[in-house]
Amino acid sequence: MSENQLPPPARDRIDVRAWCLLLGSFVLLMIGYFTLPLRSLGAHRPVFSWLVFAAVLTGLTGLLLARIIDILRGTGRRPGVWLVFLICLSLTVFAGTYFVLAANPGEFIGLTTRLDALYFTIVTMATVGYGDITASGQGPRLVVILQIVYNFVFLATAAGTLAQAVRSGVESRVRRRPDSG
Repeated sequence: MSENQLPPPARDRIDVRAWCLLLGSFVLLMIGYFTLPLRSLGAHRPVFSWLVFAAVLTGLTGLLLARIIDILRGTGRRPGVWLVFLICLSLTVFAGTYFVLAANPGEFIGLTTRLDALYFTIVTMATVGYGDITASGQGPRLVVILQIVYNFVFLATAAGTLAQAVRSGVESRVRRRPDSG
């Protein structure tokens, strides 16, 4: 095999195992979201619930920033896969929070199920805002504000960094490809 026909270095290949692990993790995340007793948090334990939300969001932010730095430095193992997982995890955290808050009458209009909460989170994350579900209480409005800021600051940065890394990888592969002329 000549030098021009060598396979790309391992780091340039798509890591099928890592992406299958990501898919499996996402499936487990969704199973957990739809089955865990989330309403054990909420109105009967408000301080504890808000502390859990703040701690999880802080930890998630730290992990996201660490993976973004890994991508920018070119270090770490599979930072792109981690970023995708952390984005899915943040979606799940906000959906779970909305579901817990919706247990209190008058906090949300149109949000009654976990699927409603997931739908509302995705619609908010995508900045679509259909208006069929609305946050009417102060707690849910605060969480919506936090989600919007979180999306703009952290998730947009993560997605942009991931897109930049993918683009750089593609460009480096194209530059290494031997001319066929």
